[in-house]
Amino acid sequence: MSGARLLTALEGQRWFARRSEEPVDVHAVDRSELGSGAPRIVDLLAEVDYSTGDRDFYQLLLSDPDSRDALGDPECVGKLVELIRSGASSAGRDGRFEFAPVDGELPAGAGSLRVLGVEQTNTSVVVDERVLVKVYRRLEAGVSPELELLRFLAAHGFANAPELLGSWSYSGNQMTATLGIVQRFLPAAIDGWELGLREVSERPDSFAERMPRLGEVNGKMHATLAGSVDDPSFAPEQATRETFSLLAATVDDEIEQLALHLPVDEPVAQLAGSADAARELMRSLGTVASLGKLIRHHGDLHLGQVLWTEDDWFVVDFEGEPARPLAERRTKRSPLRDVAGVLRSFDYLVRVGGGGDELERRLRDEFVTAYLGAVHGAGILPPHEDVERLIAIFELEKAVYELRYELAHRPDWVWIPVAGLQGLLERAFA
Repeated sequence: MSGARLLTALEGQRWFARRSEEPVDVHAVDRSELGSGAPRIVDLLAEVDYSTGDRDFYQLLLSDPDSRDALGDPECVGKLVELIRSGASSAGRDGRFEFAPVDGELPAGAGSLRVLGVEQTNTSVVVDERVLVKVYRRLEAGVSPELELLRFLAAHGFANAPELLGSWSYSGNQMTATLGIVQRFLPAAIDGWELGLREVSERPDSFAERMPRLGEVNGKMHATLAGSVDDPSFAPEQATRETFSLLAATVDDEIEQLALHLPVDEPVAQLAGSADAARELMRSLGTVASLGKLIRHHGDLHLGQVLWTEDDWFVVDFEGEPARPLAERRTKRSPLRDVAGVLRSFDYLVRVGGGGDELERRLRDEFVTAYLGAVHGAGILPPHEDVERLIAIFELEKAVYELRYELAHRPDWVWIPVAGLQGLLERAFA
């Protein structure tokens, strides 16, 4: 496939980044026809280079020779699953495509397919309502955090995440990367955001009564992730003064950059003068005795990343924040960053779906109380008197990220992080 055809195939996808930049070169890094016989599937890895010196890598799964997306063909998806189930491998021109099953029974064939939603960096297809195939589209060198975390959680008995059934990866001279995973599909599930929107306006008590279990599940997840001292990728680490300084400097820089580019119209104008208050909150890190332990964590936890199915919560999508580099998404951080992500999600929920401040306080209290009870004994949190301040600091970090995101992608929603930042600073200095 020529560079021009490759670029055309990529530019039509939501997961294609840097649309405002003109590529200077687009070419195939490697490709391989997967397996033998019909149907034909070509796994193609493409590189897009820019005048800035930056580059992006993408994965296309094509139904050769007509170059259609193979994920729309049940026979192609069935063959992909079979390659994983059999532990196959396929040679490219420069490296190898390796398929690896995990304990668990992968079904043969594919009778029905359903593409899930619109995703920023991958494509997920449900096969026969039993299996979910997730193809990573924007690639980075290294092991996927999602693959690592799902493996670890399963090996250590955490039952509230989807069962990992297999994966495939690429290893070559230019890069080694995870290309995709297969996991058990959770039927009849609804994500926490959709469930919240459905319930908070008419049955707020029903949603609030689910929050203790959500807090418990997330507390158990963090306790599990902190439970290994033998694996250097997961062993908890003690936060140091350098951790304090780096966190404060990073958030301070984000606040500074945001302040320089804020529009002057409403509702953002309401934040005039708030930058100093936000920096003062960050400086209060110096009064915190301990950040506790640093562990691997979800990294992008909010109500859209948890599923309610039958009578329990499941945590999904362990890739971390898509905009952050893979190495950063694998970095150990305070588990309270995940807690702050859920709390910010409550703020969004009541502002979009209704319920008001009283309901938000109840959701927060129910979730945090149950979380602290479930994680107690894991030895990863700081002293109780420091937990509330640290949660506020991580909420500030998250709200600044949200404001930057909404300004760039959803200007009609800018008022939500603006109001959230105002409320956060008011509570911090009350």
